[in-house]
Formats: sequence, structure tokens, C-alpha cells
Amino acid sequence: MAYDRTVHLDTDFATAVARTRDALAAQGFGILTEIDVTGTLKAKLDHDMEDYVILGACNPPLARRALDADRSIGLLLPCNVVVRRDGDRTAVQALDPNTMVALTGLDALRPVAGEATRRLDAALAALAPTGTTDTAETTGTADTAG
Repeated sequence: MAYDRTVHLDTDFATAVARTRDALAAQGFGILTEIDVTGTLKAKLDHDMEDYVILGACNPPLARRALDADRSIGLLLPCNVVVRRDGDRTAVQALDPNTMVALTGLDALRPVAGEATRRLDAALAALAPTGTTDTAETTGTADTAG
């Protein structure tokens, strides 16, 4: 089962992070946390790895609706957005919101997952608009229509 929604960009890492923040904000997601995985693993384990950041994104109205349906759903909220180097490209990835429905079987989460999917897909699509040098490849099992 695919659980991600991914776009690949032909841009540098710092630009991808900044553009991802802007694209998420345009869809109503605020960034509550930022985890520099690369820096943390270097500092704690002296381990070198590619650029990798986890942005803790939240859309409060969607989070509230999901939590009203199931208080434990906080474990599955599609809040983490990963920006990471992937070879010579930068990948931007989000958890497919339909994973909440698939894992819980709660029909009450379907409308929330649907709206979250539309918003995340719009944010990912905005990262590589038509006519730029960036290329996008969206993957995932859910419908990506916006």
C-alpha cells in the first residue's frame, strides 16, 4: 500500500524548503515544527546523510474535524511533510491522508481525508507549476485531481 504523495523537483534543497513552506501556507497549513534530521543525526551520532527536513504542518480546522471523529487519530494525522535530497533532485513528500481511513476504517474520516488530499495535492502541484524548469512527479494511491 503506497502511503505517500510525492513530488520531485529539479531545484536546490534550500529553495525547495522555502517553496514548500509557501505552498503549504497557501493551502491553510501552518508550520509548527521543523526537524533538521541531517543536523540531528550528525550532532548525535556523527552520521552523515543527505539533506533531510521534516516540516510539522497543521491545518487546524482539518485537524479538529479528524480529532472530533477519533481522538486517537492524532497518531495518523498527515502533519509531517518531508523535504529531502533524492539523488540530483529534491523530493517533497506528505503522508497520503487516505491512510487515516484505510487504517481506521472510519467513514467519518473520509471527508476530512478528501479535503486534506485536495489541499496537499494543490500544495505539491504548486511547487512545480507548468512552464518552469522544475519537473514534478506525483505518486500515491489516491486520486490526485484538485
